[in-house]
Amino acid sequence: CSTNEEDAPALNATAKFVATPEGTALAYGSLVFMALLPIFFGALRSVTCSKSKNSSDMPETITGRDAARFPIIASCTLFGLYLFFKVFSQEYINLLLSVYFFGLGVLALSHTMSPLMSRIFPESFPNKQYQLLFTQGSGESKEEIVNYEFDTKNLVCLVISSVVGVWYLLKKHWIANNLFGLAFALNGVELLHLNNVSTGCILLGGLFVYDVFWVFGTNVMVTVAKSFEAPIKLVFPQDLLEKGLGASNFAMLGLGDIVIPGIFIALLLRFDVSLKKNSRTYFYSSFLAYIFGLGLTIFVMHTFKHAQPALLYLVPACVGFPVIVALIKGELTEMFRDRQNQAQCRRQGNLSA
Repeated sequence: CSTNEEDAPALNATAKFVATPEGTALAYGSLVFMALLPIFFGALRSVTCSKSKNSSDMPETITGRDAARFPIIASCTLFGLYLFFKVFSQEYINLLLSVYFFGLGVLALSHTMSPLMSRIFPESFPNKQYQLLFTQGSGESKEEIVNYEFDTKNLVCLVISSVVGVWYLLKKHWIANNLFGLAFALNGVELLHLNNVSTGCILLGGLFVYDVFWVFGTNVMVTVAKSFEAPIKLVFPQDLLEKGLGASNFAMLGLGDIVIPGIFIALLLRFDVSLKKNSRTYFYSSFLAYIFGLGLTIFVMHTFKHAQPALLYLVPACVGFPVIVALIKGELTEMFRDRQNQAQCRRQGNLSA
């Protein structure tokens, strides 16, 4: 779902409405702030998630082959959705998507809230352990299909997330959309791991071309993003100051513009950790580069009043800044070397699971 990026936060929802400078600044500033949250906290959580003994928290590793194929798969998915919206009723497609993302959103938000709830609940809270186990066959041929362990705190998170899910399903409110969107983005940054910097460059380079082609070369990206009613983008109303929470003229940013650079930034944080120098130079340089690239996207888009492929600005910034830092520090070869420390960390996580 993160492949269907709508990179035009400045597109007005109605031609008659003209956003005030204050409303525009509030909307853009809020989008930038919301985009930074899952990248920062997702990157921090990505450092430790590979060591988790819970199979549900194990990261999914992206290899060079995966990275090379991803833009092609994303293009096919995007164009397929475009054809679906052209051929079938948009109302029924979005109804199916709403139900699908309701389930995904509840699980993602519950997983995001779980560490926070563990800190909020007092130690005296009666936290009982549960296990959901599905097996197939019997005797020696018995095979586990699902083996999930959870506790009372996880159930509380699930209930709260379900309430948000029902709110989104019934009202499609932009706040509920953003709660799900932030949860999707944070889980993506936390659980999708690039195996090395070279793979990250392949992925970002391929999606750079993908984003530019589908935004500038065709109307496919914009059409799908405007038709697709699902929490795959963060939105913020430009008319919030005039209409309050019932505002309807939204600036938007696709989750792909958060998750794709975010998993690269998380990789650089793990690279910092592997250097064992008690420094986060590459993480902070790439994080600042993301802020610069996203700010430049908004500036260009606001100036020319046209949808912009955010990765056009984010990819050069997020790759270029850390590479320059590595050149200055004389660590460029080390950066692009296959990170054995990271691989060992993942293998240890797999063995412990």
